[in-house]
Amino acid sequence: MSESLIKNKSFSFAIRVVNLYKILSLERKEFVLSKQFLRSGTSVGANVREALNAESQVDFVHKLAIAQKECDETIYWLELLKETNFITEMEFKSINNDAIENLKDIRSIILISKKTTHNS
Repeated sequence: MSESLIKNKSFSFAIRVVNLYKILSLERKEFVLSKQFLRSGTSVGANVREALNAESQVDFVHKLAIAQKECDETIYWLELLKETNFITEMEFKSINNDAIENLKDIRSIILISKKTTHNS
């Protein structure tokens, strides 16, 4: 996967997170879970960007590992928002699919990067 692809996908995901946060806070008056969701969901792309500017291969993997953790945390908040009926099943499935896709992509890049580092 190219660096620009994960950069673009994680940024697009962050936009979706922000837009859902606006709905949750302004229309559905949910402020606590949605704020956690906003923080972790936008952090994915921010950490991907940091990784792309890493000082070394080890730093690159470390920053992507943080992005991976943030993405997984975002999935947790989405599940909680769904189970507490703040988002519908359809809203959940749509954005959760994007989150899982980002998570898989980030994990794949980490695994490939670790193999490349060990084979060098």
